[in-house]
Formats: sequence, structure tokens, C-alpha cells
Amino acid sequence: MQRFLDLLPYNLGYTACSPKNVLHKRTASCLEGAIFAAAALRILGFPPLIFDLEAKQDTDHVVAIYKTRGHWGAVAKSNFSGCRYREPVYRTLRELAMSYFNIYFNLRFERTLRAYSRPVNLARFDNLKWMTTDKPVWFIAEHLCEIPHLRLITPAMEKNLTRLDPRSVRAEMTGHRKK
Repeated sequence: MQRFLDLLPYNLGYTACSPKNVLHKRTASCLEGAIFAAAALRILGFPPLIFDLEAKQDTDHVVAIYKTRGHWGAVAKSNFSGCRYREPVYRTLRELAMSYFNIYFNLRFERTLRAYSRPVNLARFDNLKWMTTDKPVWFIAEHLCEIPHLRLITPAMEKNLTRLDPRSVRAEMTGHRKK
């Protein structure tokens, strides 16, 4: 599933395609990739879960999450190389969210990850046919914006964050797609 997402071009448009339309258009943004992965995980017998990584002075990132043998993993589409797949080795969602912390940055090289949401089971949107609709699924993105998020770092920690070094930035931007 991650390999399939990695092969798709990153969608730079402002869209919210359903999994059906991701298959049809053969492109996906991070939101679309997470929703697609959640649908694929559902077909494999997992609950269709996503969670939101909330950033400051940057865009949020959405990933599909799954739990196996008591540990969390993630499947994701990103325009940055390090914000994608995570093996299911994380005991808590906080641990999983923190695994994205060091490589989550804006184009000013500032570390921007600040919070994460609890899992959202996309089955709650089954009545809206989120997997197969031809219409945009903005209702999922809106829900992610409305739900509470848990802080990852304190304000004191935030004040002392360093910027990423140029070498790390170059590595993370391998394959980065621009408009």
C-alpha cells in the first residue's frame, strides 16, 4: 500500500478526492493519501483510522494509522521523504506522532509539529460514502479541524527549538514536488 502511494505523483492542487477518485486520477495529496490508505486498511480487516498532525506556521499532515500486535504504525503520502510510512513499533499514538517531530519543518527550516489528534474512524462517514463518492470529501478535513488535539511540546520547549540544518533539509526534500 505504501509503495502504491509512493508511486503516485503528489497532488499539489487544493482537492479532497475520495479513494475511488484517487484510483481514477492516479494522484494524491497527504489528505487524499491518508484517506485512501484508511480505505485499503479497511479492506484488509483493520478499522479505517486516520489522525492529524497539527503544525504551527505550516500545513497539517494526515496519516492513516493501524495497530498490530499492540503497536501503532502509519501509512502516508507526503511531499517530504520522512513524513510517510512508519513500522508498527510505537506503543502509543504520542510515540508515533513524535516519530515525525524532527523531520517536520516548514520552508524556513523551523520545526513546526505541535500536536496530534486522537484516531478518527472514517466509518463514521459511511453514510456519506467517503470511499466511493465522486464528490470531494472535505467533510473529513473539516472534522479533523474541529476535534481536539493533544500538545506534543510545552511552550518552553517551543522557544528553544533549533532550525534544521541544510543537510537534513536536502535529505527530507528528496523528491519534493513544486508547482
